[in-house]
Amino acid sequence: MDTRLLVWLCTVAALSGNRSPAGAAGRSCADTRQVYSEKGYSTSTAPVTQISGEHLRLCPQDYTCCSSQMEETLSLQSERDFLKAIEDNSQFLLTTFTQRHRRFDEFFRELIDLSEKSMNQMFTKTYGRLFTQNTHLFHELFVELRRYYSGGSVSLTEVFSDFWSGVVERVFSLVNPQYQFSDDYLECVSKHAEQLQPFGDVPRKLRVQVSRAFIAARALSQGLAFGRDIVNTATKLTADSECVRGLMRQWYCPLCRGLPFLRPCHSLCLNVMKGCLANQAELDTEWNNFIDALYLVSEKLEGPFNFELAADSISVKVSEAIMHMQENSVSISSKVFQGCGNPRPAPARSKRSPSESGGNRKPFRTYTPEEKPTTAAGTNLDRLVTELKERLRPMRGFWVSLPHTICNDERMAADVTNEDRCWNGQTRGRYLPEVTGDGLASQINNPEVEVDIARPDVRTKQLIISLKVVTEKLKHAERGQDMNFIDSEEGSGSGGGDHGERYSDDWPGYGPQSPPYSKPPRNPVSNPVKPPRSRERNGSKWSRNNDHGRVRSSASLHTFSLVPLLSLQFAITVAPLWR
Repeated sequence: MDTRLLVWLCTVAALSGNRSPAGAAGRSCADTRQVYSEKGYSTSTAPVTQISGEHLRLCPQDYTCCSSQMEETLSLQSERDFLKAIEDNSQFLLTTFTQRHRRFDEFFRELIDLSEKSMNQMFTKTYGRLFTQNTHLFHELFVELRRYYSGGSVSLTEVFSDFWSGVVERVFSLVNPQYQFSDDYLECVSKHAEQLQPFGDVPRKLRVQVSRAFIAARALSQGLAFGRDIVNTATKLTADSECVRGLMRQWYCPLCRGLPFLRPCHSLCLNVMKGCLANQAELDTEWNNFIDALYLVSEKLEGPFNFELAADSISVKVSEAIMHMQENSVSISSKVFQGCGNPRPAPARSKRSPSESGGNRKPFRTYTPEEKPTTAAGTNLDRLVTELKERLRPMRGFWVSLPHTICNDERMAADVTNEDRCWNGQTRGRYLPEVTGDGLASQINNPEVEVDIARPDVRTKQLIISLKVVTEKLKHAERGQDMNFIDSEEGSGSGGGDHGERYSDDWPGYGPQSPPYSKPPRNPVSNPVKPPRSRERNGSKWSRNNDHGRVRSSASLHTFSLVPLLSLQFAITVAPLWR
């Protein structure tokens, strides 16, 4: 009777996977010692045969091949393996953002350099010394464009306003060499240039085209750099004690049980990873919004906000503008003389000869496409944008899918088809608990990792806020607006006041057939009277405040009130001066 009972008990123990004390204590730990040694650890504390496991804190307290020191060492190793898995699986994000940012940044900067070089070559060939004597006007424009692109607090509307003010004063003097103009007189010419429109509609078109392209280019470049930084921050983790417990139980407790080649069940791995990465999953919504915004801005850059076309058009359109003023110099000068008074004749000795004034030279002209400078060497915008969009698509949902990505690695977990021959946290067999959902709140019933869902991670909350801010900037850039220079009465940025307008000749191939932007209604009550404009000379740079437009605030550059260069309201106000 007693013998039969003993046989039955032994049979039940064998079927359930448990070993009898006598059998387990005598089993060899050779495989465990070998794997432990291959990881670079000394086997001096590793048992030769299985011992009782009452000393274990993380693994099941069954007969084991691990000493207390081994368990502690392996728990630290499990954390390192986890962090390495995070690093490996996020590497494509980091590489993409780093490399794409560098390539776009180099490309944009090279295009700006080529645009300035093109202008210098064109204008030197056309006007010679008269241009070289006034290069500061044109050089200052590119200095400010570079400063804007590099992240400076620059209003592009003001940059172009100052540029055209300087150009109109200089060109007006050149087309009227028989007169001598004082600074006050030239100030009068500049002040009323918006009504006279000596350059036609070119300043407005150029400002809209260049502003939109530069806003989008800067936003994309900054967005890529931000993506790199946020991946760096979000992947620099420290696993807490509960996470380490789960990692140890799934990856190294089989080693302690003498089953070093047994992988954790796929569902067990998912529960552990979802618990350890619960805070990262909270990034998912704002991360996806950020990726979508990057995608849309990149599309605009190769489409209606094409940076190549905008940079290449600066010299051409400035040339067109000056040629327009030359061709209409008689009528423009007549109106100026009526409004600003008759100037003093220039002394005979100071009159310029035809050769000095450029009289023997051809007027400014528009270069043909084959004469225009080539784009940045080695690449073009279409190729850069196409490559970027291909890499952005798989980034959506990265943080939520990260547990699946890790657990789909055969080195980290058993295949989903091997549900009965995997480590279930206690022994070899099927893992029965359900897989928890994504995110912090879903971990309330996680059977493997205890997560305090009432205390969200502070760093994760900060990352979410940063993602929202950058995404909002990208969305504004996608609409042609600079978020740092939004005018409260126009609802537009430094590219704007014009985001409701479309011009078929602004961007070849993107004319009236493109969907128009919606322009918010303007509230006339919110249009206060602006203080008068003043100007002071400071070397080659003149700082101006328009008497109907912007006022520079000493407190913050963000308080610019951005008004279009060509203002109908101003023209109506000063019209009596020019009748």
